[in-house]
Amino acid sequence: MNNLILLGLILVNVLISIKGFNDADFFRKYQFHVGSIRAGEQFRMFTSAFLHADVIHLAFNMIALYSFAPVVSEEFGNFSFLVIYGGSLIFGSLLTMIFHGNDYSYRAVGASGAVTGIIYSAILLFPNMSILIFGVLPMPAYIFGILYLLYSIYGMKAQNDNIGHTAHFGGAVGGYVITLLKEPMLFQDNTLMVILLAIPIIILFIMAKVGKL
Repeated sequence: MNNLILLGLILVNVLISIKGFNDADFFRKYQFHVGSIRAGEQFRMFTSAFLHADVIHLAFNMIALYSFAPVVSEEFGNFSFLVIYGGSLIFGSLLTMIFHGNDYSYRAVGASGAVTGIIYSAILLFPNMSILIFGVLPMPAYIFGILYLLYSIYGMKAQNDNIGHTAHFGGAVGGYVITLLKEPMLFQDNTLMVILLAIPIIILFIMAKVGKL
């Protein structure tokens, strides 16, 4: 992967997030806010993905992106990487509107949808690769991906922060679907992993159906 593309994407996230940390008006203007989006400010569905709740939230997303982005880009190329990132971002925002569209006070921020899409794409391609959690703890990529979404279910249910947990799932669906459309042989070559990575997504929709979210 051209590191300049990845580093540029991370830099944009960092700079916009820092601006948001230090400028409450800027943060409020560009965060995901259902009432404002329904009033016509659809740009928030995009801009909110470059804001973060705090430094830890930003660092977690950027570390995850830095870890998984090269895998996707090397397999599909830079353009397709950006398509998956952008497509997952959009899927994340759309799913958030589906789940929270009637809650006019709902607010959220974070690149979680886009990053989760990249994570799911990379894991579908190379599920057994090892990643280092916090730079020291090795973990198989598919376990990380599943735990990441299970944590998101907890965050959605708890609703005790300003992080767009629902966008994690929209992003995962985006990355999952786009990758399988580009590499349909994965259904045949890696059937088990395709099923395993679908489990957290299925759990989410079951919980939503039975009113547990």
